[in-house]
Amino acid sequence: MAYSWTYDSAPGASDWSGTSRSCSMCVFASKRDVLLSIGRRPRLADLYAEVEQARGDSFRADWRITDLTRHAERCGAPDPGVVCPDDGPEFTALEEQVRAALAKEPRKEPELARRGGRALCDGCATPH
Repeated sequence: MAYSWTYDSAPGASDWSGTSRSCSMCVFASKRDVLLSIGRRPRLADLYAEVEQARGDSFRADWRITDLTRHAERCGAPDPGVVCPDDGPEFTALEEQVRAALAKEPRKEPELARRGGRALCDGCATPH
């Protein structure tokens, strides 16, 4: 596997203080890694939250991005080291594709997964 800057606290740091995964928002990542990814790619996290809200899907069965974002805001998160603005044409195209898909009829009843959030720690005990 090729070395990725995501393993570091910031590109070029070579300190292995970043994520344990090279992909953003990996469903197999630890909570710390996902919180770090939310800090590094806030627009991508917002897009995931948009899908959750529209479709009722969860990032994982045990975590929603909306809950993890709230946890990061209330209880803190790892210093992202770098924030990717995701302001290029590739991300804009991704947003357009996701929103076009969300405009279609859902394949399942959205309310199935749109239930109340899950507390991730005492500081996040009151889900919204």
